[in-house]
Amino acid sequence: MELLKGLVYNVRGVWFGIKNPLLLLLGLIRFIILIVVNIILISLVLNHFHEIMEFLWQRPDNFWVAWLWKLLSWLLSLLLIVIASFISYLVSQILFSVIIMDQMSRITEARITGHVQEGQKTSWLKLFLFLIKQEIPRTILPVLISFFILIIGCLTPLGPLFAIISGLISAIFLAWDNTDLVPARRMMPLKKRVDLLKRSLLFHIGFGLLFLIPFINIIFLAFAPIGATFYFLDSQS
Repeated sequence: MELLKGLVYNVRGVWFGIKNPLLLLLGLIRFIILIVVNIILISLVLNHFHEIMEFLWQRPDNFWVAWLWKLLSWLLSLLLIVIASFISYLVSQILFSVIIMDQMSRITEARITGHVQEGQKTSWLKLFLFLIKQEIPRTILPVLISFFILIIGCLTPLGPLFAIISGLISAIFLAWDNTDLVPARRMMPLKKRVDLLKRSLLFHIGFGLLFLIPFINIIFLAFAPIGATFYFLDSQS
C-alpha cells in the first residue's frame, strides 16, 4: 500500500502543477535551467576536447598505437560528457533548483493550508544558505552510493541484482530530496528528518519509481515538490 501511495502522490502533484499556471511555469523553468547548464558544459568539453587529449597523450605515429589512441579518445570524450552532465545537475540543483523547489513547495503549502509554516525566524539569506547546505548531501551522497554499488556489481556475478538495488536507492533519495523540503524549511534537525525517511522507505520507493523511467522522469522530477508537499502535510495532519 505504501508503494502505491507513493506513486499516487507523485501523479497527484503533476496534475495539480499542470492545473496551476504559476507552478507549471516554475516546473518548466527548473527543466530549462538543467538543459541550458548541461548544453553549456558539454559544449565546452567538445570545443576543447582535442587540447585535453593532446595534453594527456599526443597522437602517436604508429598505426596500431594511433588506433588505440583514437579508441581511448572516444572513451575519454564519453567520460567527459558524463562528468559534464553530472556537474550540470549538481550546479542546477544546488544553486537554482533548491530555490525553485522551495518556492513550489511554499505555493503548494499555501494553497492547501492557507499559510506557510516556517521554522525559527531567520533572514531570507540565512534560510537560503541553510537550504543549500541541506541540498549538497541530499544531491551528492545518493550519486556516490549508487555509483559505489554499481562498481561492486561490475566486479561480481550479481551485477543485475546490484543494478536494481542501485536504482531503488536512487529512487529513494530522489524522492527524499522532495519530501524533505518542508521539514528542512521548518529547520527540523537532520537526525529527525532521516528518521522520517527510515520510517517511510516503501513510500519513497513508490514516489521515486517514476523518476527511473527515461523521458517520463523529466516531467515527474519537474513537479515532484508538489506531490511531496501534499504527502508531508497529509502525514502530519
